[in-house]
Amino acid sequence: MAMEHTVRAYDDELARLKNILTRMGGLAENQLASAIQAVVKRDSELAVETMAADAKVDELEREVDNLAVRLIALRQPVASDLRTIVAALRISGDIERIGDYAANVAKRAVSLNQVPAVPPVHAIPRMGALVQGMIKDVLDAFVAGDVEEALAVWKLDEEVDALYTSLFRELLTYMMEDPRSITSCTHLLFIAKNIERIGDHATNIAELIHYLVLGTPIAEARPKGDTTSFAVAPERTE
Repeated sequence: MAMEHTVRAYDDELARLKNILTRMGGLAENQLASAIQAVVKRDSELAVETMAADAKVDELEREVDNLAVRLIALRQPVASDLRTIVAALRISGDIERIGDYAANVAKRAVSLNQVPAVPPVHAIPRMGALVQGMIKDVLDAFVAGDVEEALAVWKLDEEVDALYTSLFRELLTYMMEDPRSITSCTHLLFIAKNIERIGDHATNIAELIHYLVLGTPIAEARPKGDTTSFAVAPERTE
């Protein structure tokens, strides 16, 4: 009876680990959605609320870390269980970064709201919607252990890069044609780069799911569609 209880408790702890990750991902996805809305609607109050929400994602990451360490120390997991715990640690790091980049988008939204709007802002919600879908789908793939769905997300990274490249070029054109737009366009460039980086982290999670389920990394090189002649470095994440 004691052995059954121990095994059941272990299963419960692994399930709790996955549940925390799912909650983290949902919060980060909502953070990105709110940040994009703050940009489109020029809503600084919503942007500030979005930045504040990042603290909850960070708190859940600490919960994942503590639980993972406890499981490794007390359960001494092997094989698939060990892969699950290691993958959970890495996935929580990716989700935490997603939250950070969403907060950066919100921070830029506050600054963008202080200067005149420029037409290329219309491309931001397109990128944001695609990346939000990647986050949702990759989390669903994690919960279900669905490698095919994870691979579908992995392949979308190229489309995100292509949207970023298109917006990058459009913004450069605006800045050359009207120097008064340089400040607004620069904020949009950083916003777009942060969204592109969120897509990269969703792709990281897809790769981890492949490893988690099959025990091997994805054999192909990651598809990349960013053809900009120089990169806008993503902002530092706290």
